[in-house]
Amino acid sequence: MLFDELDLNPELMESIDYMGFRETTPIQEKAIPVILSGSDLIGCAQTGTGKTAAYLLPIINFILGSRPSHTHTLVLVPTRELAIQIDQQIQGLAYMLNITSLAVYGGGDGSGWDQEKTALSKGADIIVATPGRLISHLNQGYVKFNQIEVLVLDEADRMLDIGFYDDIMHIISYLPKKRQTLMFSATMPPKIRSMSKHIMKNPVEIALEMSKPADGVIQAVYKLSDNQKLPLIKSLIADNPDYHSILIFSSTKKKLSEIVRALRSNSYLVQGISSDLEQRDREETLLRFKSRKTRVLVATDVLSRGIDIKDIDLVINFDVPSDAEDYVHRVGRTARAETTGAAITLINKMDMQKMERIEKLIGYKVYNAPLPSFIAEMHEKSPERHPSSRKPDKGKFKRRKATGYRQPPSR
Repeated sequence: MLFDELDLNPELMESIDYMGFRETTPIQEKAIPVILSGSDLIGCAQTGTGKTAAYLLPIINFILGSRPSHTHTLVLVPTRELAIQIDQQIQGLAYMLNITSLAVYGGGDGSGWDQEKTALSKGADIIVATPGRLISHLNQGYVKFNQIEVLVLDEADRMLDIGFYDDIMHIISYLPKKRQTLMFSATMPPKIRSMSKHIMKNPVEIALEMSKPADGVIQAVYKLSDNQKLPLIKSLIADNPDYHSILIFSSTKKKLSEIVRALRSNSYLVQGISSDLEQRDREETLLRFKSRKTRVLVATDVLSRGIDIKDIDLVINFDVPSDAEDYVHRVGRTARAETTGAAITLINKMDMQKMERIEKLIGYKVYNAPLPSFIAEMHEKSPERHPSSRKPDKGKFKRRKATGYRQPPSR
């Protein structure tokens, strides 16, 4: 569907055209008319499918139509990174529309508190907030949410996983009962449905291809021992100079530091990002990676969801995610918006069952790539041995990539 087929404000259509958007994504095509009708909505779609614009566009359309003098919309998100990202997207869409927004999140040096207080007490069109920081403001008594018209819970499943249920319900107690509630999630666990019964009225449900990596992702796994992981990653980076943006996920901060030290190079920049960094440092690190000044970014789970970093060439799971859904979100960092990308997962003997759960979830076996010969030779020195019937073939994965190898869909 084309955006001009939707019943959107002409001023908003000018902004959409200015940003180069022409066609809606499936979630946008289905969700925007529902939201414009005023109905509550539960939208379930994978990372990178345009969920944020699916709710922002109709919300901005509402604001343009009524120009309220109070805060119109509250968006709750699980992380400060996602709060910043959504606020930036609002600013991009509403650049020429005189619509105000503010991201409210903790973890910084505290310099933004007064600005947040002003916006929350005097009103901004859209507030994007993490639950903990917002509750700190609510406890001070000056927050004016009595005229909120729309509540959005973005990455709702992640917020519940983190343990924000009580915080969310506490925040909702400050909102009018008569409002529109929109819930967006990548998955639909029972606790999401349970929450929806308490906070929503006859919600329309939209579910699109849950728990499936995008078609453009070339997936592969390497079965190996822990001492082979770093040599393999170095080899993959060296053999693929056309990969300008590489994201590596590690399960622990300690491993993250080890990976960064091992991959440091004179020819390209490697950086790590975790919750240990101050907010300003984290934002600067992300900016360098987005602008491709940093070629390799090593991250803990803080980046597995909700970060809009486009055109990542390669995602590497240094460790197999414990949660099968997290695999989909990590892999979703590449091949976004119909581009292509590669995702590699390194599996030791202890992680075999985790990978089996992932393959059960996505509905097919991920391609088992043979180790390069010099990496396979290290296998004999490792106590964790994985017999393989394939002959080692360095570059096999690269050739598969070049010929357009795609994992077949589940039957």
